[in-house]
Amino acid sequence: MSTIVIDNPDLIRSPEALTCEWLDTNATGGYSSSSILLCHTRKYHGLLVTNLTDPPGRYVLLSKVDDSIATGEQEFFLSAHQYPECFFPGGQSLLTGFDGDTNPKFTYRLGDQSLEKEVLMILGMDGLLLKYRLARCGEPCVLRMKPLLAYRGIHSLAAENTYLREGIEEIHDGYRVSPYEGMPSLHIQVSVPSRLLSGGGWYRRFEYAEEKARGYDYQEDLFCPGVIEIPFDRTGEIYVCFATEPCSDKLKKVWTEQRRKRSASKGQNDLFANTFKRDRDLVRVLVKAADQFLIRTPAGRFAVVAGYHWFYEWGRDTLISLPGLTFCRGCFQTGQEILKIFGDYEKYGLFPNFFAEDEKENAYNTVDASLWYFWAVQQYLKYGGDHQWVRQYLWPVMKRILKQFMAGTLYDIHMDDRGLLHAGSEGTRLTWMDAAVDGLPVTPRWGYMVEINALWYNAICFSHELAMKYDDQEFALLELISLIRRSFRDTFRVSQGGYLGDVFRQGVLDTAVRPNQIFAVSLPYSPLDPSDWPGVVEKVRRLLLTSCGLRTLSPEDPDYRGRYEGVMTARDGAYHQGTVWPWLWGHFGEAYLKVHKDSARARTFLRKQVRGFLKSHLTRAGLGCISEVFDGDSPQRPGGCIAQAWSTAELIRLLTLLNDLPSPGVAYSKGSDNEGETLP
Repeated sequence: MSTIVIDNPDLIRSPEALTCEWLDTNATGGYSSSSILLCHTRKYHGLLVTNLTDPPGRYVLLSKVDDSIATGEQEFFLSAHQYPECFFPGGQSLLTGFDGDTNPKFTYRLGDQSLEKEVLMILGMDGLLLKYRLARCGEPCVLRMKPLLAYRGIHSLAAENTYLREGIEEIHDGYRVSPYEGMPSLHIQVSVPSRLLSGGGWYRRFEYAEEKARGYDYQEDLFCPGVIEIPFDRTGEIYVCFATEPCSDKLKKVWTEQRRKRSASKGQNDLFANTFKRDRDLVRVLVKAADQFLIRTPAGRFAVVAGYHWFYEWGRDTLISLPGLTFCRGCFQTGQEILKIFGDYEKYGLFPNFFAEDEKENAYNTVDASLWYFWAVQQYLKYGGDHQWVRQYLWPVMKRILKQFMAGTLYDIHMDDRGLLHAGSEGTRLTWMDAAVDGLPVTPRWGYMVEINALWYNAICFSHELAMKYDDQEFALLELISLIRRSFRDTFRVSQGGYLGDVFRQGVLDTAVRPNQIFAVSLPYSPLDPSDWPGVVEKVRRLLLTSCGLRTLSPEDPDYRGRYEGVMTARDGAYHQGTVWPWLWGHFGEAYLKVHKDSARARTFLRKQVRGFLKSHLTRAGLGCISEVFDGDSPQRPGGCIAQAWSTAELIRLLTLLNDLPSPGVAYSKGSDNEGETLP
């Protein structure tokens, strides 16, 4: 499975095709996305979704294109839109195949002719290229195109209004529209001479099935500025560009250059994937997906998009994702820059939980992002990073975090006299299990959390390691290490069950079986004795492991919710109450290998599990992508974001651990970058 190809007519013409979604990104936070039928099912779908500076945020500018091919007396409609109780005009009946290798490509049968339509986001620019190619161009043919504009934020819906400016301006190689004051113009450039026909106006009541199922508003009106008619010349090719600024070059040249950049990136990715003899094709798909999350923001800094379509940049997600997205693959420069940039955002020992799109109101309500920072640095060094660079740029940040956590900081985060880390108070949501209904946490986690203290112990031990290497005796912390170790075991061990409780609060240990305990085994420094590891791992394997990752709560628990579905309150109620998360594969696999002493049998078991998951899932939901969550109950249906950064990253990291080479990322390209072409 080196590419995602769908050529099954039964699938393409079935309702299931609407659940198969594609994604193409531009390395600046913008994207193009829809179902393989090019029928939108989400308000987040759009052909040109931009990440703007002014106004700040992500906006659906060009929602879709209503297009057709006219030849002789026949007109073939390529579009498919869902309206109340019907699909129109039925272009899905002409679709014969989808190919998502380098960029999304759709193949249509038009009588005795074949048409290919391709979508390509322009890297580093808020622009989209469309390419139409007729297999043979005999009798005269024209492309008729109706651009359908939304011009709204990704979380909103457009409605017919009197504020929109309906004019369309002809320019030397196309057209320009400026629908709203304060929003960028949309330039429509065409590779061959075209003409503007009448037929503009509002098109009403497009429906988005996924929004309806999720309990949100689901109908939208879109505006067409006019019908553009474009004749095919003897080459049988037409290129159209939609962008917030004009393309200066010929469109075919721009297309060729963009394809070259992607081919170069693909070639570099293949070098990495080829080190995986058994899983080469799967890794090839995963690293292509990984590149989608690495961006330069409009402010010019490197960042990680947590998930498409609706998440932006989250501190915790970034630091968990960074090793799999970068260091395992030998992409040190981008990873280094992100770690260094995080140091600039540290306040009171904390990193932002999420970064505001306007870069102004970042939220610092998380305890674990700072601790995951230590782990990310560990992984950087593990895969060949530079100790001198760490000492110069990261070690001062790490020491500030330690001082703040020991002394106490926001949200009652402090180290107690037992060496353990306390965080939060009633009503706070400082860990990754942060869903709320009516303002109240669904999974109340404040006090002493098991993974927070496992991360704290790991951070202290790693700091001791660096202090010894850097001759920084103030942070040797040797006595603290032994204190935390004793306190952790005394606090979190469930003596009768052989596993770890989840939260200790007000003298009571919550003994619910959750995946958070796995980090006490998987992290480089474990606060447990090795003799305690098997009980933890076996408990997690028996009650939480599924074919798609780990459940967030045991199905034996009365609070377990097996389905992630319905309106927002129902989904949030299940989000961490049984729902499966693929990102946990990485740490479960690492813990499992530790317990089984990295045996061939353990590797075989994990490989089989991961391969089975990837082979079944990569052709579902987000094609070539890893979803955010799955149902806890079988069959585990995908849900949430169609492409999640840490899901992708941790599977890459796990496959790296399972690879026959000791450190494929290092062997592949130590100290180099393979993302230079895709991160302008």
